[in-house]
Amino acid sequence: MKAWYKSKTLWVNMVAAMLMALEAGTGLLKPYLAETFWVAMAVGLPIINAVLRIVTTQALGKTDA
Repeated sequence: MKAWYKSKTLWVNMVAAMLMALEAGTGLLKPYLAETFWVAMAVGLPIINAVLRIVTTQALGKTDA
């Protein structure tokens, strides 16, 4: 078992969620991102998640410190 913070899937989703929350709450990202960025994210995120799930070899869980 590996610790949650070693999960690439969780990190990708956390970064995506933070970007979406930042844009929704402040609108600060719009001037810096292309109009198609959010469409690409909507299409790309499920694909990235699927690939990461396929290559995953270890389950998440508590690790002994």
